[in-house]
Amino acid sequence: MNRTLMAAMAAVLAGSVVLAACATAPGGPAGPVTPVASLRGSDAATQDLAPTVREQVGRKPGLQDRIARTFVGQPPLIPHATDNFDEVTLADNQCLECHAVQNAVKKSAPRISDSHLVSATGQKLAEADSRRHACQLCHVPQFDAPPLVENAFVGATPKK
Repeated sequence: MNRTLMAAMAAVLAGSVVLAACATAPGGPAGPVTPVASLRGSDAATQDLAPTVREQVGRKPGLQDRIARTFVGQPPLIPHATDNFDEVTLADNQCLECHAVQNAVKKSAPRISDSHLVSATGQKLAEADSRRHACQLCHVPQFDAPPLVENAFVGATPKK
């Protein structure tokens, strides 16, 4: 037999021995094991307490003021509702109907940033790079909802 085949057979045999040793060896922590529990408790019939659905702040695009950024480098927030927009697909992105370079002036909408017009290799593009196609990965709409946890966050003061 050749060497490669012999080495492969030896590796399989060694793996089998290790696997058998792991399967038969006593293991686990020395102390008592904590049982896994459901977030609902022990009664699976308990009603699920899903959070209430909240309305997005702002309705029709173009009618709201831009939302101030709270830190340097923060992607702009979406000041209008997006729940009535179509899902972003590879073939269609409804955001670009207003915010693309060629449409922004005509629609009186903020134009996408120049950073969206650079390819992975640094080449300038005429249209948004495909890596920037799913807008809501970075840009989020606003909801009228109380904070989930208390915090004392104070954003950066905007430059004037």
